[in-house]
Amino acid sequence: MQLNSISLLDKIKKEVIFPKRISFPRDYREIPFFRDVPLEDWEDWHWQIKNRIITEEKLSQVIDLAPQEKEGIRRAKGRLSSAITPYWLTLIDPEDFNCPTRRQVIPLDLEFKISPSDLFDPCGEDKDSPVPGLVHRYPDRILLLATEQCASYCRHCTRRRIVGEEKIKKFDLDLALDYVRANRRIRDVLISGGDPFMLEDETIDEILKKIRQIPHVEFLRIGTRMPVNLPQRITPKLINILKRYSPIWISIHFNHPKEITKRCKLACDMLADNGFVLGSQTVLLKGINDKLYIMKKLMHELLKIRVRPYYIYQCDLVKGTSHFRTPVSVGINIIEKLRGHTTGYAVPTYVIDTPGGGGKIPIGPNYLISQEKGKYLLRNYEGKTYAYLE
Repeated sequence: MQLNSISLLDKIKKEVIFPKRISFPRDYREIPFFRDVPLEDWEDWHWQIKNRIITEEKLSQVIDLAPQEKEGIRRAKGRLSSAITPYWLTLIDPEDFNCPTRRQVIPLDLEFKISPSDLFDPCGEDKDSPVPGLVHRYPDRILLLATEQCASYCRHCTRRRIVGEEKIKKFDLDLALDYVRANRRIRDVLISGGDPFMLEDETIDEILKKIRQIPHVEFLRIGTRMPVNLPQRITPKLINILKRYSPIWISIHFNHPKEITKRCKLACDMLADNGFVLGSQTVLLKGINDKLYIMKKLMHELLKIRVRPYYIYQCDLVKGTSHFRTPVSVGINIIEKLRGHTTGYAVPTYVIDTPGGGGKIPIGPNYLISQEKGKYLLRNYEGKTYAYLE
C-alpha cells in the first residue's frame, strides 16, 4: 500500500469514519471535548500525545468513574501515571466498570495492595544490563530499551519500575551499540522500551541506521503497542524510514479483540503491505482475556489482519498487579482448547518469563503420556492415545 499523508486521510474518511452507528469504537466527535477537532488533527499522532487524558477531572467528564478508580488515579503519580490517548478513549465503555479496554488503562486502588510474591524487577533485567538501556540475557540476542515512555500506560506493565513520565538515566545509543559491536555472538536486536515508536522519526532512523551498520546483526525486531493504542503513529513517513532497514519483524501487544478496530487494521495493513512481518504478544489478564472464547476470538481476529499469534504471557509478578494474575492452569487450559480446535497458526506459545532472569519457558498441556525404549505413548487433542515406535 503506497500511501502519502493526503491519500491516507482520504482512506480514513472512506473506511474508518464509520458510516453506521456502532457502539465501539465511538466516533470521536461524540466525546464532548473532541467534538470540534478536525480530522487532520485527530490523525496527527503528536496531537494525540499532547491531548492525552491524564487527570481525574477530565476523565470524569466522559466516564462514570468508580470510587476505586478515583482512588487509583489519585495515587498513580510519578513513575506510572495514568495516561490515555484520545483514540483509546473511543474504545472505552464509559458505563461499564469491567470494560476490557477500560481496565487496562485506568488505575485501581488495588495497584497499591502489594502481594508477597510481587517483585520490583520480576524478570531480573537489571542484573543482566551491562550498560544502561541494554539487557543481554540470551547468548545471541540483546534488548535495547530505547525510551521509557508509551502512548498509554498499561496498568499491568512489566517494566513499571522504569516506564513512565519521570526521566530515567539517559539512553546512550553509542554506548549500547559499542557493546553490541564488541560481542560478535549477538545476531538479534530487539528494540523496545517503553514504546520505541514514541521516538521521533529522525531518532528512529538514527537508531536503525547504526544497528544495520553492525555486520554480525542479522535479525532486527521492534516491540510496540502503537498500532493498538495510537494507530495514527503508523504514518507513510515512518513506513518509508522502516523500509530502508528491512527486513524488520514487528511484535505488537494485543490483549483483547475489542482492540482490533478498522483504524488498527489500517495501521497493520500499512506495515504488512510494505513487507514487515507482524507477530502478537498477549498478556493473560484476569477479567480481561482469561476466557477461552475471548482468547480464541482474539487469535482469529489477529490472523484476519495478518498478525501471527506468537506469545501468550503469564502476567509477570510485577508489584501492584496481583489483581490481574490468573492461575497458570488457566493459560494451560486455553492452549489445550485451542490446539486441534482451530488452525495451528492461531495457537501461540504460552510462556512464563521466569522470575529472577531465567528467561521465557513454554508451558502447555502434557501430550506425552509415557516413554520406554523407543516407544512413546502420546495423547491427541481429543484425549485419544497413540503409540509411536522409533
